[in-house]
Amino acid sequence: MDTEKQYLPRELKKLGYSTAIVGKWHLVNEPVHFDYYKVLPGQGNYFNPTFREKGKGEWPKNTVSSKGHSSDVITDISIDYLEKRDKTKPFFLMHHYKAPHDMFEYAPRYEDYLKDVEIPEPASLYNQPYFGSEGTRGKNDSLLSFIGTSVSPRNQQANRKSNYANLFFADIEDPRLRTHLAYQKYLKDYLRCVKGIDDNLGRLFAYLKKAGLWENTVIIYTGDQGMMLGEHDYIDKRWMYEESMRMPFIVHCPAIIGKNKVSDLLINNTDYAPTIIELAGGSTPDYMQGNSFINTLKGEPEKEWRNATYYRYWMHIIHHYVPAHFGIRTKDYKLIFYYGKHYLPKEQFAGHYWANEYYGIEYETPHTWEFYDLKNDPEELHNRYNDPKYRDVIRELKEELKKQRLELNETDKNYPAIQAITDKHWND
Repeated sequence: MDTEKQYLPRELKKLGYSTAIVGKWHLVNEPVHFDYYKVLPGQGNYFNPTFREKGKGEWPKNTVSSKGHSSDVITDISIDYLEKRDKTKPFFLMHHYKAPHDMFEYAPRYEDYLKDVEIPEPASLYNQPYFGSEGTRGKNDSLLSFIGTSVSPRNQQANRKSNYANLFFADIEDPRLRTHLAYQKYLKDYLRCVKGIDDNLGRLFAYLKKAGLWENTVIIYTGDQGMMLGEHDYIDKRWMYEESMRMPFIVHCPAIIGKNKVSDLLINNTDYAPTIIELAGGSTPDYMQGNSFINTLKGEPEKEWRNATYYRYWMHIIHHYVPAHFGIRTKDYKLIFYYGKHYLPKEQFAGHYWANEYYGIEYETPHTWEFYDLKNDPEELHNRYNDPKYRDVIRELKEELKKQRLELNETDKNYPAIQAITDKHWND
């Protein structure tokens, strides 16, 4: 990311805040607009991670070593920063864990956590006869499996590389048992990683209380996406389904927010920065796409808020073999179009890190629509796109989808092959 687009720390510094980022950064260029940083190179390592630290040399050679699990080490660094910060200024700290990024390497002390517990399994892990479309399953193929039940002929090589059951339980012949064992391992590894986050946030919050900062510090707990945890037999993220698309957003701000308040306002991550800026006493800059929802935090209504939010996954088959798609979600409905084509032709793959890592990037997957009635089918098990009852709703969603794609410069005008697919199937 262009360093000039590191907008949030620049805006907070204008408001008199000292700014810092600790942990995951993952944006290649130096976080130059923070007063202090100590960030992981790329995704970083779970154990004994290396960091790049401001004041320790020229980026990216300013590396320093550490010992321990990354969640513990990152918390230590943040507490140290808070202890040594310029106490004449308010502070803005972005505290980012690597965990629970796969492969869920947890600290050894959590080895016995949930050891004798059987994690409840979603029904759609095993049985979902009406789910999806050819865009997700492939024509006449079974659903592509990542936990471990079915194997799609179109994606057999993908399964060998990504299927959790094949990674750890390939010698188990019974497919249902293999799926069960894989799911239990997947969830326990994940939850042990998350337990490390919970405990370390406890340490961080204890420091804030001890330092007298708890009551006047705004804390926002969020993430960059949700996570598929076996639903539809999927793992990871990227899908537009609810488990992946929904993100946690929890705010501690005793001065303006009452305890245990919940909102169903349709926000997206472009709204994060404007809200943070206004919480810090500033105004949302005109150049930002999102909108502050500080009124909602105060328990007041928002004015002229969106009724739908846009989504896109554009890489196609890269990372867990998710087909390229875009769509729109309202409070009650979701419309998805699987255009299933990579944005580059095969002759331009060379030089990209994914060029030889994934099978089938150059192939198109079926072009299909999916529509879900979230109010009556919250688990998204019934694609109702061809149900005449929803014809008018779908038409309205397509109009809103086209409008937002224009507003967000998402028309694919620079990728005519993709644009042609969209145009061809728009009125299906």
